[in-house]
Amino acid sequence: MFDHTPTDDTTHHDRRPDWLTTAELAHEYGFAIGTLRYWRHIGYGPASFTLGRKVLYRREAVQAWITEQEQRTRRGGTAAA
Repeated sequence: MFDHTPTDDTTHHDRRPDWLTTAELAHEYGFAIGTLRYWRHIGYGPASFTLGRKVLYRREAVQAWITEQEQRTRRGGTAAA
């Protein structure tokens, strides 16, 4: 009788898959949420933007930042193909 469809805008199905919230980024990449918030505050970490009250990260920006960190901090060995 009642529609119990979630209306919370944090559900995964109503967002584009190429955007990540802070919590999703933390979960997928193993960062602490507090670390991501601090990095954003000091201007470090992957590029982010706000949409309304949400902080979002583009997946491609996260990958680019990780690649940049790998290149800047790599020591010895050879690069993975």
